[in-house]
Amino acid sequence: MSTAATIQLSVVIPVYNEQGNLPTLFSRLYPALDAIGRTYEIIFTNDGSADRSYELLAAQHAARPDVTRVVEFNANYGQHMAVMAALERVRGEVIVTLDADLQNPPEEIYKLLEMTDAGYDCVGGMRQNRQDSFFRRRVSQLVNWIRSHLTSITMTDQGCMLRAYSRNVVDGIVRSGAVNTFIPALAYSLAQRPTEVPVAHEERHAGTSNYSLYSLVRLNFDLITYFTTAPLQIFTIFAMLCSAGSLFLVLVLATRRLILGPEEGGLFTLIGIIIFLISVCMVGIGLIGEYLGRTYQVVRNRARYHVSHTLEIQS
Repeated sequence: MSTAATIQLSVVIPVYNEQGNLPTLFSRLYPALDAIGRTYEIIFTNDGSADRSYELLAAQHAARPDVTRVVEFNANYGQHMAVMAALERVRGEVIVTLDADLQNPPEEIYKLLEMTDAGYDCVGGMRQNRQDSFFRRRVSQLVNWIRSHLTSITMTDQGCMLRAYSRNVVDGIVRSGAVNTFIPALAYSLAQRPTEVPVAHEERHAGTSNYSLYSLVRLNFDLITYFTTAPLQIFTIFAMLCSAGSLFLVLVLATRRLILGPEEGGLFTLIGIIIFLISVCMVGIGLIGEYLGRTYQVVRNRARYHVSHTLEIQS
């Protein structure tokens, strides 16, 4: 196998229950990379798949052992950990991340490499003519808007997995030791010359998305809470305004009672105010708990993932 000094490109692909997509991915990915004319390696991380994904990856390693490496997790740790495990093992000077579902065509990788050749160290893909559902597109737009207003991270399409990073940026990601974060945003914060490039987008070749609504919500919690404390500050201001408004209402009700006497419905108004304030407190407790939970995960310093074995030729 090529040594680390001669590998120009590393392609990182997390895999979770993708047996329906892998054969087509293999048939398109390897020819696309061969056509680029650079020395390369492909690192697949099998994230605890319950289908035949590992069998297909092992067969592909046997067919192309010179450029194929497989990292096998003992359980499902999530896409973030699958990508991180591969980033910790890459040997190339430029690293490209790619989904296994073929929504990001591997034939578009060359567009990102053109930008890295031009000196950009973090290149994000911008999906054109997205084939996602109306709901997912609108949620993505909302999250992009929130992120742009709460953090200094500027990305047109944060959900696009097709991205390229220089070796220096990837080394910074690995050194961060991040447990819960959003890798594209972390890479952007470490880059000196980030940019974006339009890329094609296709319908998922087979199967269904492994990202549930809950997973998407968790992902964006990671994005916001890792890079800014603005939510805590916004909540504090909101809570102060609620307290001031509640105090004003209490004074108004007390004044009316002194002037007009007992009124029907006054008790229910107070109960409504109390319930609203309790709801505000619960939201605040949850928000604070989100930050504390991330701190706890870092402090306890437990293994982020466990690799059962790897398939590769030792250099």
